[in-house]
Amino acid sequence: MKKINVAQIGVGYWGPNLLRNLWLSNSCDVKRVVEISRERQMFVEKNYPGIEITDDINHVLNDPTIDAVVVATPVKSHFGITLAVLEAGKHILVEKPLVTSVKEVNEIRKISEIKDLIVMVGHTFLYNSAVRYIKELLEKDSIGEIRYIYCQRLNLGRIRSDVDVIWNLAPHDISIIEYWLEGANPESISCAAMDYVQDGINDVAFLNIKYPGNIIANIHVSWLEPHKTRRITIVGTKKMIVYDDVSDNKVTIFDKGIDKLAVLGEAMDFDKSEKMQYTYPSGDIHVPIFKWTEPLKVQIEHFFSVIAGREKCLTDLDHAESVIKVLEGCRV
Repeated sequence: MKKINVAQIGVGYWGPNLLRNLWLSNSCDVKRVVEISRERQMFVEKNYPGIEITDDINHVLNDPTIDAVVVATPVKSHFGITLAVLEAGKHILVEKPLVTSVKEVNEIRKISEIKDLIVMVGHTFLYNSAVRYIKELLEKDSIGEIRYIYCQRLNLGRIRSDVDVIWNLAPHDISIIEYWLEGANPESISCAAMDYVQDGINDVAFLNIKYPGNIIANIHVSWLEPHKTRRITIVGTKKMIVYDDVSDNKVTIFDKGIDKLAVLGEAMDFDKSEKMQYTYPSGDIHVPIFKWTEPLKVQIEHFFSVIAGREKCLTDLDHAESVIKVLEGCRV
């Protein structure tokens, strides 16, 4: 199988993780890295000898031997870089969020369709074994109908100035929920947020989203919490699931719920609460075991598989647009 020649733009906070997985992949050759920071250039030189380093993106755009580009730069730069890469005839994987508006997504879509090129977004949690395991449970109707989902993505720092906490952290949970609910379009979106540390940059937010079927989702994101929390709870009519990304037990399934029963000797009438009693069945707590693979590795290999035409892109422009629609709905 012919290897894909790849370049990476940006090796800052998240870039080293992407570069490591590209370097280890048998599906590609990393030809060039674009980085303006001399300190980060030295990092690449030390750890990845043989990769050409430049501070000029044109050395990638004008190189006909490079097939695909991976972008890990600040969010505000994504749109311009993505357009330039597509115009140069190269496939692209961009860190989340893809851009800052649905309008920009649609402009990218037009060029990618004309050029017949892949645009993939790095919503890494959709390549997470735990998230995929839960997806399988939901597809099998294992927990019954979903009632609500609430997410907590909290920690003390890392404070950013290029985006607020909503655009930094919430895309993870929004993308996961969209994946689990098979792309359901939100019926309503509301958000309460506050900028305590930096004027104009929210560092705590509560998102409320209503989906079809009376499913509500609450997402709490913050840079001001004492403990790192990465937890999602799904409450169903039959069972409940807790996905805890910082725990050794990533997924816990609770066989719990609430059942309505008619009072003995009376006809069942659900309109008269006094004729009802409730039971709270509580069964086993199950902690499943599943194979764990680094999500970034899965994401990178999926990107190359999509380019080769072997798979349909999971985090494509449609998925990117659905996430950004929610983010735009949170602007206050």
